[in-house]
Amino acid sequence: QVQVVESGGGLVQAGGSLRLSCAASGSIVRFNVMGWYRQSPGKQRELVASISSVHITYYAVSVKGRFTISRDNAKNTMYLQMNSLKPEDTATYYCNLKQPGADNYWGQGTQVTVSS
Repeated sequence: QVQVVESGGGLVQAGGSLRLSCAASGSIVRFNVMGWYRQSPGKQRELVASISSVHITYYAVSVKGRFTISRDNAKNTMYLQMNSLKPEDTATYYCNLKQPGADNYWGQGTQVTVSS
């Protein structure tokens, strides 16, 4: 069984920074992809950024240059450094872990609120 747990959300003023963490535990295979998704009320969940176990990264256009995704494979932990936050970044952020064989795991979500 696999569990993923996010932490680090909160309330910040526009222009500020937050760092999210996601810790995975259980039967983690060596080759996987971890990602951050976000969802705000009335909108579909969207991919913000992802990183493979060999550190290949992807960023949504809306966050490129402001957010940085990273991971520590030894700790099965992923991070999202969010700088220059905007009110439109307000959402619930979810950690996702994809493993071979279509295994797909989600965290419970952490709220990020950016005030103007």
